[in-house]
Formats: sequence, C-alpha cells, structure tokens
Amino acid sequence: MGALPVYRWRLAPDGYATRRQLRGAGLRPGGQDVAAQLERPRRRRGPLVAYLYRVDRAKPVRPMTPARWAALAKANAARRTCPECRRDAGYVIPPSLGMCTPCAFPDDAVPTGPSAAHGLRA
Repeated sequence: MGALPVYRWRLAPDGYATRRQLRGAGLRPGGQDVAAQLERPRRRRGPLVAYLYRVDRAKPVRPMTPARWAALAKANAARRTCPECRRDAGYVIPPSLGMCTPCAFPDDAVPTGPSAAHGLRA
C-alpha cells in the first residue's frame, strides 16, 4: 500500500469527507480504510490531522431499533443513579465524585461562611 495523499486545510477535493461530515450526511465509513488526510498547519506545534474517507464508498447509518433505544435509556439512567443512596440525581453523576452532590458533601446542607451571614445561598 502506498502513502496516503495529504491535502492542506480546506483544499481537499470533492468526494472526500471526515467522519463527522459523513455522520452529518447520514453516512458512516462502513469499514473502508482512510483514503487521505488533511493537515492544518500550526505555528508552534505539529499540524492538526484529519482523516478523510471516500463518500462514494460510505454506507448509510444503521437505524436505531427499539432495543437499541432501550439500551441507551438504561445506560443513561445508570449514569444518573447514585451508587450511595440509589436515587436518580436528575443529572449525570460526575466521575470525579462518584456519587451525587448531597452524598459527596453531606455537611453542605446548611450554608456557612460569609455568604450565610448575608442571607445568600450558594
């Protein structure tokens, strides 16, 4: 296999697209290899590289089935469930805390500090 063709930023010929551009058009690479690469020069570091795929070889995105929607809903619910209190937090639990905010900071139930003296809530 030969080397990939390299194009400068915004100078790629028609018929090539990045993954994001393919997805925006309702397509996916479909197992094809990278056809070319795009380089955007930068002043103090190496160039930014984007891989290009051929649009004519791209396949349509697979549709979401009811089972896939259910699996996605279950995964998102698991990201919102606190492992400590087992309640739905209503937001995605931050990985840095590993639990909902009330479980991570139980002493913060009553406001303290300078803002408490002025009747302000954090």
